[in-house]
Amino acid sequence: MSNIHVIHENAAWLAPLASALDRQALAWRDWFLDRGVFDLSRPPPAGVFYNRMSASSHTRNHRFAAEFTVSVLAWLERYGRRVVNGSRALDLEISKARQYAALEAAGIRTPSTVLVAGKELLVQAARQGFGGGPFILKPNRGGKGLGVRLFPSTDALGDYVSGPDYEPPVDGVCLLQQYVRAAQPLITRAEFIGGRFIYAVEVDASDGFELCPADVCAVGDAVCPAGEARGKFTIIDDIDAALKRRYERFLAANDIGVAGIEFITAADGTIYTYDVNTNTNYNPDAEARAGRSAMDELARYLGAELNAIQV
Repeated sequence: MSNIHVIHENAAWLAPLASALDRQALAWRDWFLDRGVFDLSRPPPAGVFYNRMSASSHTRNHRFAAEFTVSVLAWLERYGRRVVNGSRALDLEISKARQYAALEAAGIRTPSTVLVAGKELLVQAARQGFGGGPFILKPNRGGKGLGVRLFPSTDALGDYVSGPDYEPPVDGVCLLQQYVRAAQPLITRAEFIGGRFIYAVEVDASDGFELCPADVCAVGDAVCPAGEARGKFTIIDDIDAALKRRYERFLAANDIGVAGIEFITAADGTIYTYDVNTNTNYNPDAEARAGRSAMDELARYLGAELNAIQV
């Protein structure tokens, strides 16, 4: 019997999808890939494999989960298994620098970004790239907005880099990035399932950058009560048609079936895309107010993919 196999490392994030799959009586299996044993000389089980490995897995003491998943996906793909968000998607998930290169290649504008390896080079790189500031520092491999900091000046960056609170990036690579001034403190996250737009979410970013829709006011991985996040996430039905087409072409070119793509509109109207999240989550409070369920749509998509390989 074929199953939907869900690859992940975070049980809290899996729960809403598990419920949606169960509601539709779909056959599925949980692949928790923090560790495991796989015989590469034997074929994988039959079915559809949905990769939800997260760039932030190392923050949950799953330091090598992403690296392990890279190898498992290669095994699945070598045997021709249907993988949703396969090797290419994971490669972009764990590297903002590679994301930006792929976005720019697709004609999608990203903020000016400087790649830096070596914290002793950060201040000089910021001074050369952004003058007096402000600018953003972020890890190349992050997730949930973790480690993203806004600095008003290179002096402020220097104090941080030389101080006890400095957080080294897990892959050794930092990004210094243009700070985009928006007319309002809002970002927009466009959600795609099966490579097609389903809805977008406007997010109030006035409180900071750690804005995973599942845990905007979370402690650890415990999702906050819906009422506490009320108003921070608002679902909108559509985005600019030309931008939506570029995003859909980008997803198709990079074999990404499911993603949330985040962008910000500057005060002069320029749109900058700065994150592609291939392990996207959905905010239950915003969905309840809008009468939507992206997890139900995702479950239907995975069920259709499973049916397709069984015909």
